[in-house]
Amino acid sequence: MNSGLHASFTRRFPAGPVIRVEVLDTLEQAGVTVLFGASGSGKSTILRCLAGLERPDEGVIGYGAQVWSDAGRKIFLPSRERNIGYVPQDHGLFPHLNVERNIAYGLDGLMGHDRRQRLAEALDWLGLKGLEKRLPGELSGGQQQRVALARAMVRHPRLLLLDEPLSALDAPTRSRLRGELRGFLKRFNVPTLMVTHDRQEALALGDHLVVLHEGRVVQQGPAHEVFSRPGCLAAADILAVETIRPGRVLQVADGLATVDICGTTLTALARDLASDVSEVFVCIRAEDVILATGDDNHSSPRNRLAGTVRGIFHEGPMVRVELDCGFPLLALLTKPGSEALSLKEGSVVRVLIKAPQIHLIPRRA
Repeated sequence: MNSGLHASFTRRFPAGPVIRVEVLDTLEQAGVTVLFGASGSGKSTILRCLAGLERPDEGVIGYGAQVWSDAGRKIFLPSRERNIGYVPQDHGLFPHLNVERNIAYGLDGLMGHDRRQRLAEALDWLGLKGLEKRLPGELSGGQQQRVALARAMVRHPRLLLLDEPLSALDAPTRSRLRGELRGFLKRFNVPTLMVTHDRQEALALGDHLVVLHEGRVVQQGPAHEVFSRPGCLAAADILAVETIRPGRVLQVADGLATVDICGTTLTALARDLASDVSEVFVCIRAEDVILATGDDNHSSPRNRLAGTVRGIFHEGPMVRVELDCGFPLLALLTKPGSEALSLKEGSVVRVLIKAPQIHLIPRRA
């Protein structure tokens, strides 16, 4: 039996969505599993079912040999008996309790030396020394997040559940705290499930990724593998693959597929493409598109296209470029890279894409 979390359940809402989890497993080892999907896809509901805050209508949730919920046998273990740490989106801090008392709230039943030691440990772990007597309203958003984590971790839970842990923060703070949170989770060495709809957050924090669409798990696996190789059109859309175009496979040879998109031919890795598949979706991430000017005969990418710049959009330190290569294509460049190319609307550029960077998804009726 899986020594970590194992879940297969359904949660229904009157006149609302049906959340179905067919298989959700984690190993009992340090690592972060990210539940990823658009708003309304069921991420938070799944986390609340795991936390014991929602009761599934069908199915089983367990951890190791312990059954947390079994609708068929009418078993439902309350949250306090699951030994989990749970941090909601709004952090859930008590506004009338100072930092020390908020953290100590998780230590009910523990007294004396052990209680003081756990509290001191949590304050030290999360850099909260000197803030013990402050109220939540006197803390920054990042400090409040640390207090919420400290309260969840002070009980030494066997599983940590985080619901959009950085969503309440402004963008610069959120960006800065991603690395800090990853460091905390590695140091705690506790299996973690985290909800997010932020791609950068999922990539920065996640080891394993579970993609949700309309209440269902559509793909799961190692985070970078899932982002690089979405398994279906819904997953590719959720994972924000910038260019997704229908194509037709012309031939497959030596592990390479030749694909036609609107009269333009591309070469991609076949990667387990069945011999009877002829209709595909061609997926290309914007950051994998290389733009160049002049002669590129010595470059390694198999795909060399002529592209006309149709639009240039500045997005902070990055520049998004809309191209016409016989089909619409997006490229993402750094600002210095864009300036070096002297791009402007109407410019004709060389477009380079390596075959491994083109992912094919079979199109099925």
